[in-house]
Amino acid sequence: MPAPRHQALSPGEGSILILGAGAMGRLWAASLPTDTTRLLARPGQPADTDTFRFQPVDGPEQLRTVSVRPAAEASQAELLLVTTKAHQTLDALAEQLPLLPPTLPIVLFQNGLGSQQAVAETWPAHPVLAAVTTEGANRPEPDLTVHAGLGQTWIGAINPAGQRHLDAVTQRLAHSPLRVQPEADIQSRLWRKLVVNAGINPFTALLDCRNGDILAQPLYQHHIDGLCQELSALMAAEGLATDPPAHLRATIEQVARATARNISSMRADVMQGRRTEIDYINGYVTRRSRALGLPCPVNAMLTEKVRNLANG
Repeated sequence: MPAPRHQALSPGEGSILILGAGAMGRLWAASLPTDTTRLLARPGQPADTDTFRFQPVDGPEQLRTVSVRPAAEASQAELLLVTTKAHQTLDALAEQLPLLPPTLPIVLFQNGLGSQQAVAETWPAHPVLAAVTTEGANRPEPDLTVHAGLGQTWIGAINPAGQRHLDAVTQRLAHSPLRVQPEADIQSRLWRKLVVNAGINPFTALLDCRNGDILAQPLYQHHIDGLCQELSALMAAEGLATDPPAHLRATIEQVARATARNISSMRADVMQGRRTEIDYINGYVTRRSRALGLPCPVNAMLTEKVRNLANG
């Protein structure tokens, strides 16, 4: 029997579901049309609404209300945005996907690498896509979401089914003031973001400082060249186009200066006593390097120190 064909979604039809009501999830909830956007309720949670304050980049603070619906009531959903933390993604999807349309396209917004591939392997019937975004969003208070900086979001396919939905998904998400475009080589873009996160986030967590403040610190200065050497070697071994270590360092430092006053997500997690995404950033680099027989002392050290910090 031939495999069933995936019907690409039609832009403008059905609802967009958001799984994960953190800063990024609420940024999208506040930016997409409210009549077709839903936050997914946890299993057993009744239908409700989520009302929160939203501070745009420019303009006065606004009050936004978004419907919160159980997956069982979302049979007409045509797109699922997953904005959970990387370590929460598999469990969160395992709770929700059995109740949702069987070939619902999934767009993953997780930092780092590893969770995207795990989702595609676990649910091969679903079109799986990944997003890389430079939009800045944070929640300084539980009921306040701040759009801290305008950016760009790139969407690309993780599996063949996702490729067939790429154009329609991108068009659908473009029905917002956020800038969205398709990306043919999403893996390379995910790796480029991984490089930046690996070179900034653990240092901000360990030093308890903002992004720009790491650059003058001895911990950063002593280890950044080794970290970039490890990243460059791993990317080459993975068959990816890569820059020399000095160019990777320049990229990291350019982003650190451009986001100098930002609090990284990893530092925010440590400050709030939450589990960090270190296992999907420097931890992912460590696992892949060891699997390929490459030395990775700096990434391994940073991974262990942040784990200990988070557990301390």
